[in-house]
Amino acid sequence: MFAIVTIAGQQFKVEEGQEVFVHQLEATKGDSVSFDQVLLIDNDGAVAVGTPVLDAKVNATVLEHVKGDKVIVFKKKRRKGYKVKNGHRQRFTKIKIDSIDN
Repeated sequence: MFAIVTIAGQQFKVEEGQEVFVHQLEATKGDSVSFDQVLLIDNDGAVAVGTPVLDAKVNATVLEHVKGDKVIVFKKKRRKGYKVKNGHRQRFTKIKIDSIDN
């Protein structure tokens, strides 16, 4: 059984027991969170598609908050003496999918 759910503006295909990295959520470690924007549920071949969403919930537990790998942003204009180097690390929240309720 899997579901396609919108979490923090992105769509994820999730199953029970799966651990997923999503953009940082406003929750502390150990909190239970639920997501109600379920777009599709597949229960062993029985597919339910929402128009646009289903009346279902995906429950999850926050495991930790982490930072992603550093991304280097380098800008240059040749022959002008212009160079700018910046870095960025995205913040993620690691969640574990507990249940899919439909």
